[in-house]
Amino acid sequence: MGYFLMAVILVVCFLLGAVILVQNPKGGGLATGFQGASQFGGVQKTTDFLVKATWVLTSTLFVLCIAAGIFFGNMNEDVGIDESILPATAMPAAAAPLSE
Repeated sequence: MGYFLMAVILVVCFLLGAVILVQNPKGGGLATGFQGASQFGGVQKTTDFLVKATWVLTSTLFVLCIAAGIFFGNMNEDVGIDESILPATAMPAAAAPLSE
């Protein structure tokens, strides 16, 4: 499952890079070259599609990275307090019985 997540993350990264490179910072990019053809085909707002695709791919990448971090996180190491260094007789104050 983890390697599948990594492969999907790589595909999303390549797609995100391609979508970003197609865009022009001023809103033109490759979309301006296809305005005549896009009006003929019925698609008139290519730049809106590129902006939406950027947001969707970015959100997808974020979620996939969080999922991969949860899946791969510290599988081989114990993380936390080493209980061997704690005194055996220590009792937390909240658990100590009340004396009257």
